[in-house]
Amino acid sequence: MNKRIGLISATKKESRAILKTLRRIKGKSLALPVYQGKIGKTNIIHIISGIGKANAAHAATLLIEKFSPFAVINFGIGGAYPSANLRTGDIAIADKEIYGDEGLWLKDGFHKTEAMGIPLLKKGRKKYFNEFTLDKSLVKKAMKVIPRDLPLVKGGRGACRIKSDAFVTVSTVTGTDKKARELEKRFNAICENMEGAAVAHVCAMYGIPMLEIRGISNIVEDRDRSKWDIKRAAENCQRTVLAFLREGRG
Repeated sequence: MNKRIGLISATKKESRAILKTLRRIKGKSLALPVYQGKIGKTNIIHIISGIGKANAAHAATLLIEKFSPFAVINFGIGGAYPSANLRTGDIAIADKEIYGDEGLWLKDGFHKTEAMGIPLLKKGRKKYFNEFTLDKSLVKKAMKVIPRDLPLVKGGRGACRIKSDAFVTVSTVTGTDKKARELEKRFNAICENMEGAAVAHVCAMYGIPMLEIRGISNIVEDRDRSKWDIKRAAENCQRTVLAFLREGRG
């Protein structure tokens, strides 16, 4: 593949395996850490965005404006909602991204931005409110090439589970079982993160295909960091991204 693929992760911790093959670009106009190189035959530009929607949107805009990638992959760790049937160390792939905070609070509760009547993005005749559908061909390709022998968190049994469904992007990380079940029911989603919808939003603006891959670091429930495995989740996610870049081209 001669076309360039853009990668966005929030932190270096989520990117270490990939950064081993890339080199840092030095440039006064680059406000964020940017790396380039090849993975297999694929030309790569990788940006470390920082956490949260604003940082992610900035990174996606910088990536697209300066480097014109053919497609963008947002990757990192995420929390699985209780009913998703995912475990720590499993892999989730977004088929759509949903802003979980944007909307209205009324007497009867939360309403999506459709209730305001103002889209977050309008492109041609298409209006985007809370939801951004990701590229179906990239999702299909990723599901085919993901290695099935990814190691689970210590004590995990069976093969790594891989699931594709809706993700929710929030500004405030969910730390209670009650709120997790509320969000998964409201949005019919499997995974929570802090950046994906913002990247999907910018990619939709520019008409750039996007893929999002997350390694599950924890189940979203009453917060207990002793149950988390960020290292394993980040490693499994990167192995998935590398498999896609090396085998999923064409």
